[in-house]
Amino acid sequence: MPPNPPSRPSKELHVFPNPAPERDYVIQFQVPEFTCHCPLTGQPDFAHFTIDMIADKYCVELKSLKMYFWSYRDEGAFHEKVTNTILEDIVKVTQPRFIRITAKWYVRGGIYTNVVVEHRQKGWKPQPRVDLPAHGFESGLLR
Repeated sequence: MPPNPPSRPSKELHVFPNPAPERDYVIQFQVPEFTCHCPLTGQPDFAHFTIDMIADKYCVELKSLKMYFWSYRDEGAFHEKVTNTILEDIVKVTQPRFIRITAKWYVRGGIYTNVVVEHRQKGWKPQPRVDLPAHGFESGLLR
């Protein structure tokens, strides 16, 4: 390991200007290796987080998001609390039009826990869904 590792856990989230603020588009982050530990037993907890976000003026920077998630590794947290705190922290720095966080917690005592939290900017309305026709996969190869 180098004497000065290039990164370390941090609760600081960085942002950058949304490159296309004139339109709604979804940014999705997948965090399949989230780790914290149970505040009661100290045993490790693992989760897969999916963040779906429609940015307004700012987007969250990926490296800082990675370091932010890493910062929970040595913390005790209930599933509901940590999921809501992550939502609040991202909303605080980005003020998105919409964000949904889905945390799928791995089995503990025979029980899976899923926590889904959302935030909508006041007055924001999603565009109507456009359903496109489904087409089969074409490979260009003869069957």
